[in-house]
Amino acid sequence: MNHDASLSAPPRRTRRTVLLSLVILGLASAVFVVRGPLMMSAPRCMAGRWHGCFDTFNGVVLMTLVALPLAALVVCALTRRRRAAGVTSAWQMSLAEVGMVHGTVPFLWLTMMPGAGAGIVPARVSLVPLRDLVTMGPLGIVGNLLVFASLGFFAPMRFAALASMPRILALGAGCSVLVETAQYILRLDRVSSVDDVLVNAAGAVLAALASRRWWRTAAEAPSDQPRPAPAPAPAPAG
Repeated sequence: MNHDASLSAPPRRTRRTVLLSLVILGLASAVFVVRGPLMMSAPRCMAGRWHGCFDTFNGVVLMTLVALPLAALVVCALTRRRRAAGVTSAWQMSLAEVGMVHGTVPFLWLTMMPGAGAGIVPARVSLVPLRDLVTMGPLGIVGNLLVFASLGFFAPMRFAALASMPRILALGAGCSVLVETAQYILRLDRVSSVDDVLVNAAGAVLAALASRRWWRTAAEAPSDQPRPAPAPAPAPAG
């Protein structure tokens, strides 16, 4: 059994290396494609200016990328702390927690940005399914799919109670309804649309499908508790 485990370790390590390399390559490619617009916001962001950085799409994306090393350090710190406490799957749990926050908050920030007529124009609601889908365009559809993608990807890995497709669908739809309701109440010059809810929920489900092999394992063996100490062997009868 030990021999078989040693044989399976190198392929597993190779898959992880390949996956990490693909992620790094994808991030580098994305940065290369959007480097021009991001660099336009860099001076304002580095100077700590609100206008031109935190109230623009390019500025928020730039600060999200800049914060990636900090997010990685937080993952490492949480992993070390959990491993010291004897928690199993410490790395996976820490990555899921940080990934949910780092991958969701920027999109929520962009979604809640007020438009030019915020507070002036009346709130608008669209309750007819698929009517606004055509007007979104490819970029709008992709953006809505990504709003809760990180939540759908990492939440079932962290919380065993969410490890099912119907629950992830309900989670994505519920969070999207809250966002659309907030847009309506705050009069942010945005249309609160049922199509946004549908696309956001679909993005969460698609992301959950992509991480299914990991959260199915986590659901079968919850690991939020330290490893139990082995029971002492009974003393031999004298």
